[in-house]
Amino acid sequence: MKILKIATGAVVALALLLALGGLLLSPKFSVTRTVQIQAPAEKVYALVANPRQWKQWSVWNQRDPAMHIEYSGPESGVGAAWAWKSASEGDGKMSFTAAEPARLLAYDLYFPDFGTTSKGELRMKPSGQGTEVVWSMDGDMGANPLFRWLALFSDRMVGPDFEAGLARLKTLAEKG
Repeated sequence: MKILKIATGAVVALALLLALGGLLLSPKFSVTRTVQIQAPAEKVYALVANPRQWKQWSVWNQRDPAMHIEYSGPESGVGAAWAWKSASEGDGKMSFTAAEPARLLAYDLYFPDFGTTSKGELRMKPSGQGTEVVWSMDGDMGANPLFRWLALFSDRMVGPDFEAGLARLKTLAEKG
């Protein structure tokens, strides 16, 4: 019986530590990755400004080929949007909020499971014989102390997905 009390006390203490510790953490996070692509910015832009093209290079679509996707709004650029439902990748919606051909695509990303919206962008600029692409995302996990722990580790969790997506984007854009 004494061991049960100690174990229960340890679990309660750990839960309190996680909750209180989470309240001390910042809810904000930022993820940024860069790639050099040997293709013109116009070609890269065409692959990112149309939500239907993300299927070809986004790592999330590759991990769940059964992902249910619905597109809305214009074909590309400002107002183009897509929503998905996925058993392994979660549910979400991305809406393009700013578009400057061959320079910038900005988006809002909403995850209903967390009740959070993040803002992201893909910036393209000429570099040497190609294009430098910078993919960044900033978000706020809100008041939930457990979600704040996710914010703390977001770069390590999402960064590799950005890297893999950019590598796939590079391969596609550099094809003849």
